[in-house]
Amino acid sequence: MRPEQLDRSKESFSTFRDRLQPSATVDRYDLLLEDLFLIRNPRFKFIKDHANEVRAFTEEYCGGKPLEEVGEWFFFPWNKTLAHYLPHDEHQEIRTARNRNIITKEEQRKLYGATVAYAGLSVGSHGALTFALMGGARHIKIADPDEVSPSNLNRIRFDFLALGRKKTDLVREYIYQLNPYAEIESFSGVTEENLDEFLRDVDVLVEETDNLEIKIRLRLAARERGIPVVMATDNGDNIIVEVERFDFDKTKKLFNGVIGDVNLEMFKSFTPSDLPKLATKIAGPQFVTERMMSSLLQVGREIYSWPQLGDAATLSGVAIAYILKRLALGQPVNEEKCEISLDGLLDPEYHAPNVKDAREKARTDFFAAIGL
Repeated sequence: MRPEQLDRSKESFSTFRDRLQPSATVDRYDLLLEDLFLIRNPRFKFIKDHANEVRAFTEEYCGGKPLEEVGEWFFFPWNKTLAHYLPHDEHQEIRTARNRNIITKEEQRKLYGATVAYAGLSVGSHGALTFALMGGARHIKIADPDEVSPSNLNRIRFDFLALGRKKTDLVREYIYQLNPYAEIESFSGVTEENLDEFLRDVDVLVEETDNLEIKIRLRLAARERGIPVVMATDNGDNIIVEVERFDFDKTKKLFNGVIGDVNLEMFKSFTPSDLPKLATKIAGPQFVTERMMSSLLQVGREIYSWPQLGDAATLSGVAIAYILKRLALGQPVNEEKCEISLDGLLDPEYHAPNVKDAREKARTDFFAAIGL
């Protein structure tokens, strides 16, 4: 489902509105034009009295037409809202104006022109929403089989009213309302049958699924197609980030070689008891926090699933968006697994010798418990 745009060659605005019967209308085109005026005339940042100039700009822009007859109207069927937007190029101009010149005009064009696939929309939703906020990737593909459960609400950016709704629908609707000119393809999870369609014409894959077999399938397919893979893993309050540059080398081992030269046949031969060890190797055992280690040992005993926090999920989205920006601009990216540690930066006792010793002892005990 996507927004419906008014086609003035086929019907008038009043006919469009009467046909769709919106329950709400958002029309602040006057405010959009004032912002557009200020963006194009930055000297008025320090000239507060500019009402006459804005009025003249608006009159010239409208060319004698009423405001409702300029710009573009979109109807969002999921909430029955009708909204008034600037035309595509001006909409992109106004919503990315505050990026300049941290991101230049030419760089912004490259970000918007990228095609990104997001597999897994718990942590992955933060990456998709953050990159969209930055004006990145007009064309995206999103995949997740799940609906929002109550326990998801500690880490995904949706509220209680989202319970039972598909994660793909929520991400798609948010991005369309941010940019109705986006092109979004949704998939109810990644399967062997739709894998080729999911990765077709994709520039970067963001992989945030929970299923180890799907993780491997996606990487094998991305490697074959020369698509780089980005993964961020939450780790207590911190995150672990990894980039696999299959666009540079189609012979690279998966996960940058941390689990050897694994393939699907090898994976299927692993016993269930091998999987925690395999998952820990993939995530980065040298970085796992003490509380995360102790919690993992209690999954299925005292706690239902591995813990994940909202700050780490949000931080993952920031890291994903940053990496996507660098990849889209052809800038180098560290390919080694690395940690972004709030503990290391902000806890004054984190690097104390006794704390480091206790952390390493906990890590040694954890490795022994999982046979690593």
